[in-house]
Amino acid sequence: MTRAASPCALSAFAASRRALLLGGGALLARPALAQAWQPQRPVEFVVAAAPGGGTDQFARIVQSIIQKLNLVRTPVIVTNKGGGAGTEAFVYGRGAAGDPHKVVFGTNNVWLMPLVTRVGYGLSDLRPVASMAADEFILWTHAEAAFRTARDLIEAARERNGAFRMGGSQARDTDHILTKQIERATGVTFTYVPFRSGGEVAVQLAGAHVDANTNNPAENVGQWRAGRVRPLCVFSRERLSLTEKVHDGVGWSDIPTAAEAGIGPEEFRMPRTVWLPARTTDAQATFWTQLLARVRETAEWKAWLEGGSQSDLWQTGTELAEFIRQDEATNRDHFREYGWLVEQG
Repeated sequence: MTRAASPCALSAFAASRRALLLGGGALLARPALAQAWQPQRPVEFVVAAAPGGGTDQFARIVQSIIQKLNLVRTPVIVTNKGGGAGTEAFVYGRGAAGDPHKVVFGTNNVWLMPLVTRVGYGLSDLRPVASMAADEFILWTHAEAAFRTARDLIEAARERNGAFRMGGSQARDTDHILTKQIERATGVTFTYVPFRSGGEVAVQLAGAHVDANTNNPAENVGQWRAGRVRPLCVFSRERLSLTEKVHDGVGWSDIPTAAEAGIGPEEFRMPRTVWLPARTTDAQATFWTQLLARVRETAEWKAWLEGGSQSDLWQTGTELAEFIRQDEATNRDHFREYGWLVEQG
C-alpha cells in the first residue's frame, strides 16, 4: 500500500490547527533534550514508501527540523524501503529488534497491510511511538462532468448501476477502502480503477478518463488551479480551515463536508505514524516521543501541515495503542465483508 486509511473519530481540523499555532514561540528558548538515553550512532529514518511520496516527505521534514535545531548529536539519514507496498520497511524494522537508531515512518498501512496480503512481519514486531498528522480526503470530479454536487455524483453513479468509474491509487489501498465506504454508506456501486499513484490518478481524472477520485488535497490541487477538476466534498467533520482561493473564486474552506453534502462516510483520514523496532526500551521510546513533540511545535512543521492541507493528529502511548486496536478491528470486519481478508500463514 502506498497509502492506507480508515474512518475514525478524530479531533476537529480547525481546533487542532489552532492548538498547533499556540505555544510554539518558546521552542528555541528550551534547552536541548535531556534524557537518560540519547542516540549513540547515526540514526536511520526508514521510509515505507518510494522517494517523493507523502510518507517520504513526512520523514524528511522531521529530519530537516531535527538537524536545523540540533536536537540529536548524531547524523540522521533517510532511506526508502517502499518495496512490497511499504512492507519492506516494516520487515526491515522487524530485523532491527532492540535497535532505537532505526525509526520507521509509515501510516496505518503498518496494521492494515497484514489484513489484505501475506507479509513478513506482525504488528508486535514494531513499537508505536506517535501519530503526528492525518491526511484529508476529498471527492473530486473532472470539469466536464454534468454533476455539480456530491449528491448529484451519487445519483449519477446509481443510474449507471456499476459503470461509474472511480479512480484510485492501488487496489485494496486508501482510495479503494474509501470507495467501498462510500458504497456502503450510499448503496451505490462503482467500478474501481486502480493506478500506481495519486499523481497518476489526478492526471487520469483531469483528462476525464475516470469519472471521479478521492485524492488528497495536494494530489489534485494543480489540476484544480488549471480548472480541469473540481472538489465536491471533504470527508471531515469540519470544513478545511485554509482560506486560500484556488480557482474561480473557490478555495479550500468553501468545500462542503460530506455530511453537508448529504453523503457518507462522514469522516475518513489517514494517520502518519512513527515506529521503533520491538524490544526497544521505555527510555528510548520516551526520547523519540519527546523529540517528535518538539518537532511539531516548530514553524516548519506547521507550514508543512498547511501546505498539504493536513490536520494535526498527535497521539502517543495508550491513546495511540487504543486507536490502533480499534482501527484494526473495524477494518478487519470491513475487509472480511469485502472478501479481502487474508489470514497470515
